[in-house]
Amino acid sequence: MPDSGRERIVTGADDEARAERGAAEMLSERASINSEAPGMNDLRPRRFTEYIGQRQVVNSIQIAVEAAKHRGDTLDHALFHGPPGLGKTTISQIIAREMDTTLVHTSGPALERPADVVGILSNQKHGDVLFIDEIHRLSHAVEEYLYSAMEDYRVDFITGSGAFAKTINLPLQKFTLIGSTTRAGMLSPPLRERFALTYHLDYYSVEELTHVVTRSASILSVAIDQPGANVIASRSRGTPRIANNLLRRVRDYAQVRREGKIDDAVAAEALHVEGVDELGLDRLDRLYLETLARNYGGGPAGINALAASANEEVQTLEDVVEPFLLKIGFIMRTPQGRRATSSGMLHVGAPLSAARATDAGQGPLI
Repeated sequence: MPDSGRERIVTGADDEARAERGAAEMLSERASINSEAPGMNDLRPRRFTEYIGQRQVVNSIQIAVEAAKHRGDTLDHALFHGPPGLGKTTISQIIAREMDTTLVHTSGPALERPADVVGILSNQKHGDVLFIDEIHRLSHAVEEYLYSAMEDYRVDFITGSGAFAKTINLPLQKFTLIGSTTRAGMLSPPLRERFALTYHLDYYSVEELTHVVTRSASILSVAIDQPGANVIASRSRGTPRIANNLLRRVRDYAQVRREGKIDDAVAAEALHVEGVDELGLDRLDRLYLETLARNYGGGPAGINALAASANEEVQTLEDVVEPFLLKIGFIMRTPQGRRATSSGMLHVGAPLSAARATDAGQGPLI
């Protein structure tokens, strides 16, 4: 019986311990999870037929998987990019199950040295799927080893030094590399061009997220009606991961305060307690908007000034807060700095005249 859907997880172990064990031994000690035996309350879809949303991406990758299986070949290397929480890891796991093969799961920061990636590559079996999360964070030295591995299924490395140096050619089994990143622009062109399949995952619609919430509620054995699921979906910022997290928080509130059943009123109450408003903005989002509107009159304001005023890290504001505010049109990035739009100003109670003034002085997006 084939080793169907087995997943090996690579963690960032201590450097000294890894050096002692060696890359090959480290791989053999990694935890193995039988993906055909779902964990308790595992909300991830397990097959393409269960996957909700991203229809164009799913249809395209499903055709590629079926064609590869029909030829008895491995799937071409694939790159998934887009905001966090949209299902890049889940699709990769489904690919491994559909291909009836093994998924080796690691991340860019965990592969610190060339020995790490060589050890993993040398242990790949024919048809295995190597999934690298946050692949844009690979070091240049590690990335170099992936070029020949992806194209020619071999690794060339040098042993010894000086007159005793020699090149060793290590042949590899044919495998599939799947990369996942939230910052596709940070990938080097040579690495990005070696992915034959490249897909962008976009935000979900409210209707799709309502299906996600309903499905997750059935798995969690939570009593919820359609209006209640719609309230959660409409405040989930277009992201299934957020929808599932909010569902759990609403479930807890309903069990403690409302006898366990979730309708639209209960969902709204619970999310108000969590600080999530009707548009899905949380406390940090509103703090950002209020700081921009009240401290800086709607902008323009530099991101460093905003971060200092809000007592938050610049990267947190850029990676966590701003993408959604940009998507819903509450802020703009201009050459002079960040500006709040009319809708953004009004959402936090800024005067209408001030909001119109900021729109009148807006610059082009950068």
